[in-house]
Amino acid sequence: MEEYSPGDIVEIETPSGLAYVQLTHSHPSYPPVVKILVGPYESRPDNVSVLASKDATVAMVPLSGVLKKLGLRHSRVGTTEIPHLEQSFPIFKTPIRGKAGEIIYWWFWDGQGLTYSSELTDAQEKFPLREVVSSERFLELITSDGF
Repeated sequence: MEEYSPGDIVEIETPSGLAYVQLTHSHPSYPPVVKILVGPYESRPDNVSVLASKDATVAMVPLSGVLKKLGLRHSRVGTTEIPHLEQSFPIFKTPIRGKAGEIIYWWFWDGQGLTYSSELTDAQEKFPLREVVSSERFLELITSDGF
């Protein structure tokens, strides 16, 4: 099973075409953080490194294990620097719910510690959820062009 490092861009053959992800961060206690790049494509773009410079969905995914479970062919097709504004570990959010299921506040995790707030700012709304993405959800994310 191939392991990937931060900066690696991985091409994944899916039924919908070629999908691309960039591993952006490793954490000792959680799966890697990957950036799901825009796609899929019918053929490999001339410069896959350019894909990593665009905004994209971020998720925690045990990438090698998920790709093995899904049986998808994949390979490293490049390595590029993480864009400057994305070099810090991303902040993930978690809703904390009351007994009736309502969100009473939010936890924010930066890979090291937690903070919280009862209200989300516009910027915090865009934070990814602190969850490990399942193989089925990962396949949905990499094969939909409108995530």
